[in-house]
Amino acid sequence: MSLSRSLLYALLSSVTLVVPGMAMANTLTVQITADIRSSQPGINRDAGTDSVMLNVVEGLVAAGEKGEIRPMLATGWTVSEDGKTYTFALREGVKFHNGATMTAADVQWSLEKLLGDPEYNCKGFFDGSRDAKVESITAPDAKTIVITLDRPDAMLLNYMAQAQCGSTGIVHRDSFNPDGMWKTPIATGPFVFGEWKRGEGLVLTKFANYAITGDKPDGYGGRKEVLVDEVKYVVVPDTATAVAGLRSGALDVLPYLPPSEAAKLKDEKEFTVVAAPHGGLVTMLFQTADPLMSNVAMRRAVIAALDAPQIVESVTYGLGVPNNSLVATGSIYHTAAQDKGYRYDPAAVPALLEAAGYKGEKISILTNRRSAINYDTAVIAQAMLQSVGINAEIEVLEWASQLDRFNSGKYQIMAFNYSNRADPGLAYQTVVGSKAKKVNAVWDDADVGKLVNASLQETDPAKRQAIFDDLHARFLDQVPFMMLANGLDVGVSGPKVKGYRTWQGFARFWGVERSE
Repeated sequence: MSLSRSLLYALLSSVTLVVPGMAMANTLTVQITADIRSSQPGINRDAGTDSVMLNVVEGLVAAGEKGEIRPMLATGWTVSEDGKTYTFALREGVKFHNGATMTAADVQWSLEKLLGDPEYNCKGFFDGSRDAKVESITAPDAKTIVITLDRPDAMLLNYMAQAQCGSTGIVHRDSFNPDGMWKTPIATGPFVFGEWKRGEGLVLTKFANYAITGDKPDGYGGRKEVLVDEVKYVVVPDTATAVAGLRSGALDVLPYLPPSEAAKLKDEKEFTVVAAPHGGLVTMLFQTADPLMSNVAMRRAVIAALDAPQIVESVTYGLGVPNNSLVATGSIYHTAAQDKGYRYDPAAVPALLEAAGYKGEKISILTNRRSAINYDTAVIAQAMLQSVGINAEIEVLEWASQLDRFNSGKYQIMAFNYSNRADPGLAYQTVVGSKAKKVNAVWDDADVGKLVNASLQETDPAKRQAIFDDLHARFLDQVPFMMLANGLDVGVSGPKVKGYRTWQGFARFWGVERSE
């Protein structure tokens, strides 16, 4: 099999003239399936871009391993009694990639610049159109930042830490040209943004003056000790080519490999397969406004007919973890109450169908081939449903067409994935709402909506836990859709790599070693 142009570029550019006494760079070579969209955090981005850029930029706070909010460029913060003023104490001795020492004035300028950009992906979190409005950002002294809101918002720190928000990363003003146009990220993270050959790849280099903090890695917080000289990302869209590159040694890490391909490498000792669920949702949606699926007995019949653990085992090739809760398995809020799930009970289906008044009408399951998990879920579900007398048929659509059907609410059952939501409240907010106001809402229940809103404004972890436990009990009772598992990211590293792991769908390269 011939290697792609990008992979050839990686091979050729890794050839170095060895001169006696000259140290060679320790380079970790990593596949990306598509080029990054831009180098400006939170603007013109996608998940792949976020995964690269969050090795470069940092914000005042970061998401911890279980979704907790951790200090990053701030050492801590306080919140006023009225919940509208957040005061951050800044870490001392933090350097930008250009050698300048970070001050509160730099942080103020960077935040005001980012939040004022009309193209900022998360502008709605901070301008009052969705939640509270940031009324002012001030720097009363060189070590303090004060953010004042127009009303209390318990989710402010969560929004600031979101990956799609670029972690509200702090950059030096020299990241922009004199005319105000973006140039390149001059940030504070453990890697410096280096050469970018569009369409081929880019290089991140170790930041020698990085201010390490913490005892161990903790999500996007904690200890970020870089153990290689540089990370070279190479654009290799084709999975087979990427696997060939891993086998040849041209690539060290494949961060996002389909479970079917990763399963083939799982038993080969020279490769390390890492699989970790994140806050995404793998579901089978029910249109509760449909004449058939509006009947809770019908939905319960479908649930009883489907062996959820077997579906997850099959579609993830044994790498996934079943989860019937919207609270992710890795969340601090996933307790024993969240482990309660569906009961596979085919014998109960006939009585449920009779109670629903089902007469053998066709039920259509929408899916697509772009997501192997969606497609395989639909195929297995169809077989299980037909085996108990439910006339299920599959309708395969192009992804764009399926998304249109989702947004218009025109479906009965749909195999569908939601992207990563770091906080359970945000996961519930994604699916709950009035269908009259939001056509693609899935769970339409006014009392549930009030609970979701309460979870987003509550700061007491114990009270939030009680809300999430209540929501899960209602979810299992009403079965507005079927939650199968959290999203799954599977990566593979080669024999020279030690310490690579994936977290919440992102590839972190601090703490990763590569031997020559």
